[in-house]
Amino acid sequence: MGLARRHLHHATVGALLAAALLLSAAVPGAMAQEEIEGEHEFSYDPDAENGPDGWGEIKPEWATCSDGRWQSPIDLYHHRAIRRDLGYLNYSYKPAEASIVNRGHDIMVQFKGDAGSLVIDGTVYHLKQLHWHTPTEHALKGHRFAMELHMVHQTPEKKTAVVGILYRVSNLADPFLKSLQPAIERLRGREEPIGKVNPNHVGLTGSSYFRFTGSLTTPPCTEGIIWTVIPTLRLVASDQLDLLREAVDDGFEMNARPLQEVNHRTIWFRPQPHVSVE
Repeated sequence: MGLARRHLHHATVGALLAAALLLSAAVPGAMAQEEIEGEHEFSYDPDAENGPDGWGEIKPEWATCSDGRWQSPIDLYHHRAIRRDLGYLNYSYKPAEASIVNRGHDIMVQFKGDAGSLVIDGTVYHLKQLHWHTPTEHALKGHRFAMELHMVHQTPEKKTAVVGILYRVSNLADPFLKSLQPAIERLRGREEPIGKVNPNHVGLTGSSYFRFTGSLTTPPCTEGIIWTVIPTLRLVASDQLDLLREAVDDGFEMNARPLQEVNHRTIWFRPQPHVSVE
């Protein structure tokens, strides 16, 4: 990218920079809210120079990875969270055209059409993509599990809300991932259209969940992300975990960021509603 830029005419560069400044003024933090695509300048290896502890030193725009106070993922405890009836998770999804994308560090389903939305405190967040981490990034009472699915939603202003779903390994396969297995296996480039995908097949349940404000778990680690983590564990087969690990680039087979400090932030917990029997 640097060589290409040096070959651009200076006037063109100036025009592009001016346009970028106008965009950032019109939509504050828009670029920072986006997850990186196909980035290979960072690693999950704790011993590597570009490992998680050094993400904030790689680029100035990634400084929040080191300096941020509300970073994700975190360890979730029922006794530390404040119980509150936040209501059932308010989402409405529908089938939409999508592609499987290999970003190097993870496998992502990117929706091309309207896949539905999630409503939090009256704000509508549209489902944009979902991707997997192995093992889980968030922990429950210090324990990490086999896999975590992130459903990433955004508003037109690029405010972001992510739903995290935790999985434990089992002899039973996850039906949603199983339906995508042929597409993941035949993926040879970086992206392949796969037709319509129904997010409802993820099997999201919204009766019990944690809610807190955190960050993206990959650079630039932008804060202000509304997190909803479902503590009810779903099931995934070991060969499905192998599928995801084999599909990504070498060195990203384990793509979970280390746990971050809570730093006194408020964590809400919506417990399983009591069902009375007459």
